[in-house]
Amino acid sequence: MKDFELSPYAPILMESTRAIGYSLETAIADVIDNSITAMASIIKINFFPIDREYVSILDNGIGMNFFQINCAMQYGSQSPNDSRMSNDLGRFGLGLKTASLSQCRVLTVISKQQNNIESRQWDLDYIAQTGKWSLKILDEQEIMKFSGIQELMEMETGTLVVWQNLDRMKLGETNFELAMGRKMDEVKRHLSLVYHRYLSGEAEIRKIKIYFNEVAIKPMDPFLENKSLRAMDDENIILYGNKVVVRPYILPHISRLTSDEIEMLGGREGLRKRQGFYVYRNKRLLVWGTWFRMMRQGELSKLVRIQVDIPNALDDLWTLDIKKSSAVPPAVVRDNLGIIIEKMAEKSKRTWTYRGKREIDDSICHIWNRFKMRNGGVLYEINREYPLIEELSKQYPDIRRKMDILFKQIEKNLPLNTLYLDLVNDEKIDNDTQDGAKEIIAVLEEILCYSDEKDKQELLEALMISEPFCSYADEINKAVARGDLL
Repeated sequence: MKDFELSPYAPILMESTRAIGYSLETAIADVIDNSITAMASIIKINFFPIDREYVSILDNGIGMNFFQINCAMQYGSQSPNDSRMSNDLGRFGLGLKTASLSQCRVLTVISKQQNNIESRQWDLDYIAQTGKWSLKILDEQEIMKFSGIQELMEMETGTLVVWQNLDRMKLGETNFELAMGRKMDEVKRHLSLVYHRYLSGEAEIRKIKIYFNEVAIKPMDPFLENKSLRAMDDENIILYGNKVVVRPYILPHISRLTSDEIEMLGGREGLRKRQGFYVYRNKRLLVWGTWFRMMRQGELSKLVRIQVDIPNALDDLWTLDIKKSSAVPPAVVRDNLGIIIEKMAEKSKRTWTYRGKREIDDSICHIWNRFKMRNGGVLYEINREYPLIEELSKQYPDIRRKMDILFKQIEKNLPLNTLYLDLVNDEKIDNDTQDGAKEIIAVLEEILCYSDEKDKQELLEALMISEPFCSYADEINKAVARGDLL
């Protein structure tokens, strides 16, 4: 057998890889991944949309020497099957090049380690002329023309990435300055979500700061961790000696959120669209707002967010793509996630149905009883043992049968479809407003005034463990102590 080396034609291959499908925000995020892997704590993004337009990304990471920068600029510099450091956010050895050149025609990388400066440049027009993999090495005079170089020179170590000739970003735009401003706003929102755990300095993560034209980006927490309900303990799934950690959250009902929190979660429509799994690789958000076709997005599950942490050692099992914007859980993980989904969906329904009441306490006497039928349906009945109903039946035994007929008519004619629409609506419905303490005491006074003295104490004790009176035990006890009720 004979063989010979057949190298790809550089101009065609490099132009082809520009069509991988990066958006501006995913392209910039791919470059930031390299900064985080390089141990950077400060990352500065700057863009200039007028005249000689450019986008620059500067970090204070460990920088690169002669050999390292050559490797970084080489296509396919690392096999996706190679083992890597636990903090490495790369995989294919393509991100810096494919992400950057998806947006521009000239990519320049300048890096500093101590007093040594190295620079390399891919220029697609120059490569089209030479027909070869012609990587430019810039001289000192050429380096000093780049915006941001002075700040890099003042650092002990760091790297500056510059995009020029932004042809893809200009495509179809009549007012590039205005369009670039809108696009960069979307980039800021994307980065604040994707790197929110790094920006907030979560435990066991090196905190980073990302600046956009000198303005710091704030983290966008999709779980509202300080206000949300942790409905289950963490679920640990072991795969080939590596741990996948699943942490479910249920957001508060929208009526308990501020306008800023609603906006951070993607607006009222975003609440529904962003339900589901949030998959993190080394704490960096990869995929979010999906159920991986394991269930449909529904109104009653829209408060559910499930955080899934995977290590980079399991990249091949999750079929992670080059853009790091797609991942599919392996079968063994899907089986475990399916069980969690069922539990969380039920808890999310309770959050909507009971508006902030986390659990139904069986020690409390409810006005309505809920029964699960053999055919899988659900039946709601008025609780005939509710203290006020029993008191009325005791005082007026002749009307008991009539009351039962009335209750059955109410139960059969519940406007369930209308109730469903009201409950899944983000607006708070009128009768969701609870009575205040004064109103509850006034209601009790009116109820007790129709009872005999010897029955008042017994009735009051029964009402104290019934809805809605059980929520005002302290106020009722104070009224009793004052002599207002008994």
